[in-house]
Amino acid sequence: MLQIYDSMTGSKREFKPIEPGKIRMYVCGITVYDYCHIGHARVMVGFDVITRYLRTRGYDVTYIRNITDIDDKILQRADEAGVPFPELTQKFIDAMHEDEDALAVLRPDQEPRATDHMNKITNMIGTLMEKGFAYQADNKDIYYEISKFEGYGKLSRKNTEDLIAGARVEVETHKRSPLDFVLWKSAKPGETSWPSPWGDGRPGWHIECSAMSTCCLGDTFDIHGGGPDLPFPHHENEIAQSEAATGKTFANLWMHAGAVRVDQEKMSKSLGNFFTIREVLEKYQPEVVRYLLIGSHYRSPINYSEENLKNAEQSLTRLYTALQTIENSEQLTPAETGEYLTRFHEAMEDDFNTPEALAVMFDLARNINKAESTEEAQKLGSELKTCGDLLGILQLEPETFLKSGNDSDLSAEAIEELIKTRNQARADKDWATADRVRDELVEQGIQLNDSGGETSWTRAR
Repeated sequence: MLQIYDSMTGSKREFKPIEPGKIRMYVCGITVYDYCHIGHARVMVGFDVITRYLRTRGYDVTYIRNITDIDDKILQRADEAGVPFPELTQKFIDAMHEDEDALAVLRPDQEPRATDHMNKITNMIGTLMEKGFAYQADNKDIYYEISKFEGYGKLSRKNTEDLIAGARVEVETHKRSPLDFVLWKSAKPGETSWPSPWGDGRPGWHIECSAMSTCCLGDTFDIHGGGPDLPFPHHENEIAQSEAATGKTFANLWMHAGAVRVDQEKMSKSLGNFFTIREVLEKYQPEVVRYLLIGSHYRSPINYSEENLKNAEQSLTRLYTALQTIENSEQLTPAETGEYLTRFHEAMEDDFNTPEALAVMFDLARNINKAESTEEAQKLGSELKTCGDLLGILQLEPETFLKSGNDSDLSAEAIEELIKTRNQARADKDWATADRVRDELVEQGIQLNDSGGETSWTRAR
């Protein structure tokens, strides 16, 4: 029985899709004005694991993750770069896809872009105007009037009166309330704009997601997800717009990933602790970064640090080392049943509990190392590999992983040449040279294993 934590109710509950066997899920995506950072990776990887698992359990999942390709920051960056904004956004969309591919994040079924849904956006705004939930102010902008929507604040559990009293909002005499939010921004001379019944302009951020999600998935869908900063105001505003426009429940269940902190501090460019995905991947293998991101429960805060990345690398090394000991490990077939696979599924059925699922995988690794027969080791290895596939890890050949990555300046070719030199010295009984070469390799973080007349090696973690 699949249990999922619902941000709306603040509790786990049994998940039942609207249509048996099918799941429609929308996740708020990236505003593409810069390279993706490690916080984006948390959301990407988190919902990738969720989607993989739901499909493995037999659900037909339609996964939508939007792209915000028009907003003030995008236009500002394009102006600074002296390029048309579509050129800027395409550059960062391509970079996002490169980052996703590196982290083994499967593409969503659709990636709707805001600029492709202007008619849907203006139609929804028109509906809100007709129903009395929106108004055009004297500055020609269109605003959503939150006082007209009963239940505003139900997702974030924020009291409207307290929000208004504590709002730090610039004096805007054209707004009826400090919390009213913009649906359509009237264009100033020379600004990028689209036509609308209320004059040329461009959409506000919140209305874009309401329009794209309902366009792709219908007025009501199963799951709406996103990052930790989105429940208020973005998702709260989405609910207000969508439910006012359609008269129906917007999403049946809400999921939010936990925040990423850097050395226990909030990630921020002003603090100098802001890391893009590609910067991190220059130092660490993609699977190491992915392991770090799934090592904590998707709802829990995660601490990004050099120490935790090293720990993730060492943990993956233990799993890969267990696979390497299995004879013909490259021929392992997927497991359909097994004691450990059952335990793995039980962990994932409990709100996608990846830390517990990984604990099952380490139990498997320990028992592979203690296996008394090749057949037993291969059976356990098949279960381990199947669990890894569900989490998007253990996708490399063990030797490939174990021989890659660390700070050694030695290439694989150079290491092989030194091993040849050492082996020749041992054959010549030149023990001094053999010991010197071995010590040199150890100093470079290379571990040697002499077995059966051959020498294998791995990089120390």
